[in-house]
Amino acid sequence: MNIKEYLRPDSLQQANELLSENGAVIIGGGAFMHLGDLEIEKAIDLQNLGLHYVEENNEFIEIGAMTTLRELEMNSIINKSFSGILSKAAASIMGVQVRNIATIGGSIYGKYGFSDLLTALLALNAQVELYNAGLMSLESYLESSMDKDIILKVRISKGVSKAYFECFKKVSADFSVLNTAAAIVKGKLRICVGARPARVRLAKGAMSFLNIIDSTNTAAEMAGILASEEIQFGSDIRASAEYRKELCRTLVKRCVLEVLQ
Repeated sequence: MNIKEYLRPDSLQQANELLSENGAVIIGGGAFMHLGDLEIEKAIDLQNLGLHYVEENNEFIEIGAMTTLRELEMNSIINKSFSGILSKAAASIMGVQVRNIATIGGSIYGKYGFSDLLTALLALNAQVELYNAGLMSLESYLESSMDKDIILKVRISKGVSKAYFECFKKVSADFSVLNTAAAIVKGKLRICVGARPARVRLAKGAMSFLNIIDSTNTAAEMAGILASEEIQFGSDIRASAEYRKELCRTLVKRCVLEVLQ
């Protein structure tokens, strides 16, 4: 990665104006940018814009875009909320040195297929607020093609009664071979599968199946089968598509049983 010009704006308006210029990108924490062979004309650092916070009110928990993954792992509000799913997902990511640098905004903006955090956030039906586009669901953002906007914060409804995250790795400091998450949000079950190795997806067929039947061990097993059939998997250096498909059955079943108990 080669950065030709490093900029640290003092206002969101200034950051937005800089981002509109050719070759300008937001660097967030910059932890995963080295994974690509990038030539960056203008790197915009948001450190001065007050986007590092975790706040709680009666309806939501809001997380500033520059909040690090280490803060998600350690923050007392995050630890006690959503069955601790965000803390668990953050703690699974690489080593402490990386988590001290990587941010929640950068993780979302990158739309990384390997992301453990995106899987947990999508299960929670998180929303993302952007400077220009405003508030939208994380699901809509992940499906969009926008790349010239600034993520301000993540908003998560407190209407989550239970949630669970699971991932499988060959070694703890590596990316996940597969990750899964399930959550009951306002009485409805959500199931997500990520690191497949493509971007996280909702297992909508499995979700529909479980939202209309009684919760049993057999139903959870069937949800794992349905999820493995409806979601596409690929092969890479970590695992084959066939292995991920089999792993999906087990991890989804485990997540579903945890949230329905």
